[in-house]
Amino acid sequence: MATKLPKTDVVIVGVGWAGGIIASELTKGGLNVVGLEKGRSRKTEDYYMVHDELRYGVRYDLMQDLSKETVTFRSNEKIRALPMRQYGSFLIGDGLGGSGVHWNGQTYRFLPYDFEIRSKTIERYGKNKIPTDMTILDWGITYDKLEPYYDKFEKMAGISGDENPLGGKRSNPYPTPPMIKSPAMVKFVEATTKMKLHPYMMPSANLSETYTNPDGISRAACQYCGYCERFGCEYGAKADPVVTVIPVAKKTGKFEIRTHSQVRRILHNGNKVTGVMYTDVTTGKEIEQPADIVVLTGYVFNNVRLLLMSGIGKPYNPSTGTGVIGKNYAYQVIKGASVGFFEKEQFNNFAGAGALGVNIDDYNGDNFDHSNLKFIHGGSISLSQTGQRPILNNPIPGGSPTWGPEFKNNSLKYANRALSVGGQGSSMSYRHHFLDLDPTYKDTFGDPLMRLTFDFEDQDRELAKFLAGKCGEILKEMGANHVDSLKELGPYDIVTYQSTHNTGGAIMGSSPETSAVNSYSQMWDADNLFVVGASSFPQNAGYNPTGTVGALAYRAAEGILKYRTKGGLVE
Repeated sequence: MATKLPKTDVVIVGVGWAGGIIASELTKGGLNVVGLEKGRSRKTEDYYMVHDELRYGVRYDLMQDLSKETVTFRSNEKIRALPMRQYGSFLIGDGLGGSGVHWNGQTYRFLPYDFEIRSKTIERYGKNKIPTDMTILDWGITYDKLEPYYDKFEKMAGISGDENPLGGKRSNPYPTPPMIKSPAMVKFVEATTKMKLHPYMMPSANLSETYTNPDGISRAACQYCGYCERFGCEYGAKADPVVTVIPVAKKTGKFEIRTHSQVRRILHNGNKVTGVMYTDVTTGKEIEQPADIVVLTGYVFNNVRLLLMSGIGKPYNPSTGTGVIGKNYAYQVIKGASVGFFEKEQFNNFAGAGALGVNIDDYNGDNFDHSNLKFIHGGSISLSQTGQRPILNNPIPGGSPTWGPEFKNNSLKYANRALSVGGQGSSMSYRHHFLDLDPTYKDTFGDPLMRLTFDFEDQDRELAKFLAGKCGEILKEMGANHVDSLKELGPYDIVTYQSTHNTGGAIMGSSPETSAVNSYSQMWDADNLFVVGASSFPQNAGYNPTGTVGALAYRAAEGILKYRTKGGLVE
């Protein structure tokens, strides 16, 4: 029998970016908050002089243990899903700070078009532009309404950047200047400007200069060491929850963090939630934590899985199109990269930072005419210099042998003579792409695993070829002697890493008939339950999701405080 603890005002499930932001805002607002994190504790000192690519980049020390909890995958409903036994397509973070510890720091705002994609597409191209099995939706909130929350997130994190000439209007400039341009980035800017495109510096959570945020948190500038993605930052220069919002919440004395706490059920009486049940993984004991308000702030799969296992909300049925929990799973079309090889130029590719780069958005969203194209939306194109670490990087021209003397010679020759220009494509939602509970496989506690049903569609194949072509054109303009580009996008492959930009399953919208949460991330079916994160995205845009997750978290915190005062659904 579970041990029942005294009730708290709010319990948060998952203490990453969303959980840390909400804990900070609610405790500053006077509420008592308990944060439950299934992984271990973390601090900046853990990463002092630990540039260990084998430990973090290859063996995934900061990621969830797949032998205890994983996901299963199938490309369609006709085949049996099988568990992901080793990391490939995406990486699931674990521990205090979540994926916010090992991310690159690329912090975009979605385009205004992204939030009204269905209505704007129909308005410009007509209903027939959207395939009948594509289930894209407007978010129930506009860019203009979300803009103040983007601004708040950027000021908290100290985002370094300059204005996107094709993006939404900003109320304020970025709080810190853009990062330093490398010679390769200068070439990209010159080439794209000559092509009459619109380059701008990548918005970066890797600080360009020492910064103190509105909460009084001071952090040092980035050292361009190249150890960002899959690594914690030893300097605290990369914004993450552990060095920004979590200390603010803890300083209030109203935030209690319990690590090694695996939440397994949301408790409810049919109308409202009453708390959560979790297992202390160090002792095996089951514990009940009552709360007036429950906030799910875990990763996409964790949020959706908890809702399904707890029987909250109507599960999505792909056969009928009814139900909402598990609906509109989407990913990212990130295979539009082209690699250029330069015979007479060398670049210091070993140096860099997770969000050091230059972007163009000329082929993103609806910034270009799709009338004669076989896809909607698009993607951002960038040249980034994240740091070419020695184990996982070995660029050689296509057609080269993959072993022997010529392979070795090319590996040495092109180690610093290759540049990659990549297209990060959007991912539209489809009726037959969804999340549900696997009927066969279970985790270490005996609970069903999350099952993914997903594959690339014609939309994705056309988009990937289009972006790859544009990337190749830019590299040729930059002077590359040889360019390798994607020729064709095959079936979705869960074995090869692509991005950790999984979205959907508890989507946001303006109606309980088609969505799980309102624009404050409040559940339609239980008004004291809030579900915050990329699980809210009705489809995915042509950017990294973290900036939008952060903005939604600040809006959700505002909604929770309003709910605490007035009750009911927040408007």
